[in-house]
Amino acid sequence: MSGIVFIISAPSGSGKTTLTNELRQLVPNLEFSISYTTRAPRGSEQNGREYFFISGPQFQQMIKSGDFLEYAEVFGNCYGTAQRFLAEAQARGNDLLLDIDVQGAAQVKRKIPQAVSIFVLPPSREVLQWRLKRRSQAEGVHDPEVIERRLQMAAKEIENYSHYDYIVVNDRLEQSTDELKAIVLSERLRHSGADLSAQGKLLETAEHCRLRNALPRIQDILASFNVPASPEGKGINA
Repeated sequence: MSGIVFIISAPSGSGKTTLTNELRQLVPNLEFSISYTTRAPRGSEQNGREYFFISGPQFQQMIKSGDFLEYAEVFGNCYGTAQRFLAEAQARGNDLLLDIDVQGAAQVKRKIPQAVSIFVLPPSREVLQWRLKRRSQAEGVHDPEVIERRLQMAAKEIENYSHYDYIVVNDRLEQSTDELKAIVLSERLRHSGADLSAQGKLLETAEHCRLRNALPRIQDILASFNVPASPEGKGINA
């Protein structure tokens, strides 16, 4: 293993957590960084499983101590990735998977330019609205303004899509998982210097998701969020 950092970002409700859980079951030697957050646990969430739940003062102390690789504030709550996860993964010769928002992704890219970034898109604004409505109902939240605020935030996050190396549209779980797996495995092969000529299907699937190749397929999705399509991607591998 070469200690690759994989970043996955997506608007709330895009199914990113389900995708990352599936990916972790399929790909060995891929460690996952559990974020720290100041928000309260939801539903069946447990400390140390979904997040490390800490107080605001504790979070601020970690910032002062330089404990975070990245951190950001989202909807009034703070989220951060501890530096130690990267160090521990590298010490074991494993790759690290970061499930972080666009603010955190930008911070990591500045510190680790070679990190591989993947943005997960919902199939449309309508589908995302439906998913957010279901999530809100499960959380006991029935305020339409909450859903609208999350949709507006989603549009702002999607505006950053062109800064990512790969785009995955989470329409069908099995296909999306296969695409994520192909991206991770193909990047491992590239970093190892292995001969890629025999990896036809794997590379084809990964290249299908590379930003420049995904642009024609995501025009309608971007339009549904009123996000203009960028003529050229800005990802490091674009």
